[in-house]
Parts: sequence; structure tokens; C-alpha cells
Amino acid sequence: MNKNSKLIPSMIKDQRLIEQRRQQIIEGAVRLFVQKGFHKSTTREIARECGLSIGTMYEYIQTKEDVLYLVCDHIHSELEQRLQESVSDDDTGIETLRKSLKQLFKVMGEMRTSVLLIYQETKSLPKDKMAYVLSKEEEITAIFERILEKGMNDGTIRIDPSSVKLMAHNIMVMGQMWTFRHWALGRHYDLDEYTERQMAFLLGEFTSGGNRDGNGNLST
Repeated sequence: MNKNSKLIPSMIKDQRLIEQRRQQIIEGAVRLFVQKGFHKSTTREIARECGLSIGTMYEYIQTKEDVLYLVCDHIHSELEQRLQESVSDDDTGIETLRKSLKQLFKVMGEMRTSVLLIYQETKSLPKDKMAYVLSKEEEITAIFERILEKGMNDGTIRIDPSSVKLMAHNIMVMGQMWTFRHWALGRHYDLDEYTERQMAFLLGEFTSGGNRDGNGNLST
């Protein structure tokens, strides 16, 4: 049973059906929240967007905030899964970092509106659900902590151990910057250019010989 199933009781006992219906609710709610925002969306509108009657929807959730929680949990889980796909035990730390950075920027580009939705609306969650959503954010950041530590152990990444946690958060912020500052950055860079320049900056911090050319690209 997923953690979100434990936090949100359901009148239905069939776990497979719960997951199926809640996925249906998530997909409809994301479309509606991106268009109207959480507060301006009614439960009746959410049900209609999901293709469910409001009575049926309430068999799987109890409040509108439950829907927001499911949405936030889904987005974080998708992001975490896709980042984990770029991690391989066969790669060195720096190779893993390169692949994970590319994946981070790619996912942030593809999920930009969904990620923005989380940060705009998380404050509306009850305290227990907000705590869980924030813990998911920390779990995702910890992926990069482990990658940096792997590189330190195999000698491919140079960083002060006391800075690992801070740098992992910096990496996440750089990925999120494409979401939060796209209104400005999008006028000057496309996602590929943004990815290349940010990776050059970050990799230059972690490797020896991290010299950059006039365009900010890492040279070896």
C-alpha cells in the first residue's frame, strides 16, 4: 500500500481500484489546477474533469486538500523515479552526476507547469500532509547527496564533505530555476542551452582542471 493510501482513507477496499481511480483523479486535477489554480477549482469541477460523479470521487478522497496532496505526491514520485533511472552502479561518480544533471534539467523542462503547481499550492495542505510532501523533496535532494559522495569515494569529484548537503540543494535549485525563472530565462536560452551552461558551471566546481571557455563550457 502506498503512503498516500495510508494518509487518505477510502470507502473502497480494493487497493487496485483505489490506485486506478486516484490516478484518474490526479490526471484530471492537474489539468484543472494548472488552468484555474487550486483555490478557484471546486470539487465538482475536479470530478467532472476526472470523468467521475462527485459522489464516486468522494469514495476515494475526503476533501479537496486530499486531491492536492495526491497531485503533489504523484509529481514528486514521478520526478524521483525519473532521476533514479539515470543512476547506475557501473558509472563513476562524475559520470553519474553528468547523467543525473541532464535528466534533472530535462524533467524540469517537461514537468515545468506541474512543478510550479507544487510550489504555488503546497501551503494549502494540512500540516501532516505538508510534512510528507516536504520530506519527498528532501528524498529527491538526497539522490544528489549520494551521487556526490560516490564521486568523493572514487576520486572523480572533489568537494568538501561539509558542503555535500548544500551543493545537493544548489543542484535542485538550479533545476527548479528553469521552472521559476522561465519567464525571463526563456527569452535568452532554450532548455538545451540552459542545461549545457548550468552543467558546465556545476561540473567545473567538482572536477580538477575545471577551466571554462568564453561561452562558459567546461574544457578539459
